[in-house]
Amino acid sequence: MFSFPAYVTIWGRLGRWAHVILSLAVLVFLISPILVVMPLSFNSQPYFTYPMPGISLRWYQDFLDSPEWMLALKNTLIVGVVSTLLATTLGIMASLGLTHPRLKGRALITGILVSPMIVPLIITAVGVYFAFSPFGLVNSLTGLILAHAALGVPFVVVTVTATLAGFNETLSRAGRSLGASPLRVFLQVKLPIIAPGVISGALFAFATSFDEIVVALFLTGTEQRTVPRQMWAGIREQLSPTILAVASVLVVISTLLLITLELLRRRTERLRGTANQF
Repeated sequence: MFSFPAYVTIWGRLGRWAHVILSLAVLVFLISPILVVMPLSFNSQPYFTYPMPGISLRWYQDFLDSPEWMLALKNTLIVGVVSTLLATTLGIMASLGLTHPRLKGRALITGILVSPMIVPLIITAVGVYFAFSPFGLVNSLTGLILAHAALGVPFVVVTVTATLAGFNETLSRAGRSLGASPLRVFLQVKLPIIAPGVISGALFAFATSFDEIVVALFLTGTEQRTVPRQMWAGIREQLSPTILAVASVLVVISTLLLITLELLRRRTERLRGTANQF
């Protein structure tokens, strides 16, 4: 099942096996809540108990037939997509500025840009609420989109800046020497190479928006509820297995995002190795 390199002593082999067993134990411990929740979403009865009396898809059907859940899903997708586009655009522009060789105060600017990742979310939510209230952006999707875009920008900045750090600027200079404008060089030379980093940052921004609840509690009303807020309200008002079905869907989406990010990471490494050959 496992192939290990040959170790000189028996203690080396035992240490290797102990490391593998400990790693697997930690993995099982971390994913055990998921392993408990997902099967219960197929329970035929509205009880959170094992063993389950039967298997049914009724809770997934309730999710699809519920106007409240469909409205929450619609709002979540709208906010997630629009805020991701906005965060990606702003993050790319900020990363290009941060990688400029003559930029002064790079460390300070970087710290300000990534501060939403460091500041506790409840503080950000309260600050956004008081900042948006005078402009009528509370209880609106517009305010939530702007807030989620601000939360997603740091992820785009980090991933795109890391990708640009390994970019061979000789390619840009070659494009400029052939008469291309800076915009054309970026779109046709630089952007295709750093695209995996851009997409990775965009996926992180979308995942942040898709799973965010604290800011949504401050900025949304009944008509602007997102899926996480609808789940929160359902837990407080009426605990239903439908919430477990929604949670299972979110787990599947998160897993797909992680797989996509890993594939993009490998592609970035291949492209970086190819670009460095020139």
